[in-house]
Amino acid sequence: MNAIVNIILAVQMLTALGMIGLILIQHGKGADMGAAFGSGSAGSLFGASGSANFLSRSTAALATVFFVATLALAYFGNQRAPSTGSVLETPAAAVPASSTAPADAAVPAPAAEPASGAAQIPTK
Repeated sequence: MNAIVNIILAVQMLTALGMIGLILIQHGKGADMGAAFGSGSAGSLFGASGSANFLSRSTAALATVFFVATLALAYFGNQRAPSTGSVLETPAAAVPASSTAPADAAVPAPAAEPASGAAQIPTK
């Protein structure tokens, strides 16, 4: 399942880069405002804006693929085993003793840690 998630993530990143490129290539609707009022040549029956062209349709297709990939990643991200508690409630991993200490040296016993954070607040 990890390979599927990696493939979906790669597809999502490629579609995001493709959408960025296509959006930057297109010109905005503000550029056509001069043509709408007669100061430019209108090349079609509907004026300068016209119908949707290839760039806008391909941007919409990439946006759809990006949306589907995002939903798939959310679905696979939710398929983990449910945890039983908070990360803060799990005990910390024990640090192994250093192997450079001599064998006959007395190792002090670790101090008992308080169960809650309120017990760690120093008092005067």
